[in-house]
Amino acid sequence: MYGMSYGWLLLMVVSLALGGLTKAYINSSFRRWSQIPLTSGLTGAQVAAAVLESNGIRATGITIVATDNNATAPHVRVQQVGGNLSDNYDPRDKTLNLSEGVYGVSSVAAAGVAAHEAGHAVQDAQGYFWGRLRSAMVPVANFGSSAAWVLIIAGVFLRALGSISQGMILLGVIFYACAVLFQIVTLPVELDASRRALTSLAGTAALDASQLGGARQVLTAAALTYVAAALIAVLQLLYYLGFLRRD
Repeated sequence: MYGMSYGWLLLMVVSLALGGLTKAYINSSFRRWSQIPLTSGLTGAQVAAAVLESNGIRATGITIVATDNNATAPHVRVQQVGGNLSDNYDPRDKTLNLSEGVYGVSSVAAAGVAAHEAGHAVQDAQGYFWGRLRSAMVPVANFGSSAAWVLIIAGVFLRALGSISQGMILLGVIFYACAVLFQIVTLPVELDASRRALTSLAGTAALDASQLGGARQVLTAAALTYVAAALIAVLQLLYYLGFLRRD
């Protein structure tokens, strides 16, 4: 039990360090480029609309910069939500949700974040495989991450009391492995969304060359948070697998 405690403490220190460093980096990058206004004067919502429409998707809910008025094209509603960096795309109701610091703000950082979320909407419209796989895995990953802790902790406790608990620990590890797989599948989805965002931005007049480099830095910082999350999840899985090898 002491070995488990020390191992868990080391894992928590590494996890907190990775999480804290990546969060600090993305916050620093976002703050820096939030101070740089776009030469085009477009807001985050308008940038998102431009990215959507350059990929044949109608943007609704805002004043559109340029539209093809194609009523048969897929559409996405762009709207503002509360919170800081709470931006997301919801494929269930086709809404692109931009935070207060992005929606109505004209800055390089806002443009990068908005374009990234628009990239997810493009993935959805085009049936991107990894995006569809991740969406299908959400219920399993949510259940697995919550159930795993209960089963593993209960199994370790029962084993300490001399009860047979290896099967319970194994089941918990399997559930947690599903959550880890979700984190891994998330990586190509997020990287592809950023790639689509930068490609679309390069084809519009929303950002000049130097500002496009700033948007790339913001998106790179965001990508590192997903890499760190996946690495932490894998380390935790390896730690849990160690329980199965103990007598």
